[in-house]
Amino acid sequence: MIAGSIAGSVEHMAMFPVDTLKTRMQAITSSFKTPSLNLRQSLGSILKLEGLGGLYRGIAAMGLGAGPAHAVYFSVYESCKKSLPNNPIAHAASGVLATVASDAVITPMDLVKQRLQLKGSPYKGVVDCVRRVLVEEGFGAFYASYRTTVVMNAPFTAVHFATYEAAKRGLTDSDETLLVHATAGAAAGALAAAITTPLDVVKTQLQCQGVCGCDRYSSSSMVEVVQTIKKRDGYGGLIRGWIPRMLFHAPAAAICWSTYEAVKSFF
Repeated sequence: MIAGSIAGSVEHMAMFPVDTLKTRMQAITSSFKTPSLNLRQSLGSILKLEGLGGLYRGIAAMGLGAGPAHAVYFSVYESCKKSLPNNPIAHAASGVLATVASDAVITPMDLVKQRLQLKGSPYKGVVDCVRRVLVEEGFGAFYASYRTTVVMNAPFTAVHFATYEAAKRGLTDSDETLLVHATAGAAAGALAAAITTPLDVVKTQLQCQGVCGCDRYSSSSMVEVVQTIKKRDGYGGLIRGWIPRMLFHAPAAAICWSTYEAVKSFF
């Protein structure tokens, strides 16, 4: 749990600016048909209008959520992996069980993080956002995207863990160096991120609804969100932010796995 907590915190803090770019690209406003900004345009806009601090707005929320969530994530994964046969299906199943548990921990803080990342966010900080969401929308708003998050992260984690374990075996027969863990983690993160981008767009829409011009939905139905995005932006709207998502998860997974294995070996 300690190794997982450290690994998760290091991963998310290191890659937070890329996550901010992804959120900005996925948070589509309802007031008009939003032009699709590429990664360079989004970065340039933030730096010009908000400065470097704009890339780190909301990092405190992630700092509060990432450590506990990853402690749960890795402890459940290791426990399940020891109880199941040593094969890719068992690794994938262990990963799915781990993500269901960890998502329950991180989803509220992920909502706060994404709302703070939005351009022109009306919240002063983490405490103000939590207070206003509770007063204006109720406790349930913190888990409006939980079902979507689990549906997204279950296949993400299944692909991620199965690819990671397979890549490790393909890269080495004996010594599992930090380079092996980093390389396998990067490959796993990139592939899993690309496959699940449409569900990540839906999650962002649910978490940012009603804020800074984003659509508000009558329910937390994924079908409703998908139909709204398709109607306004076509199928291309469902893959917004796929480049920063892959750029986030490839190095993030490399950082996370190498840090996790290094800290675990230390203990």
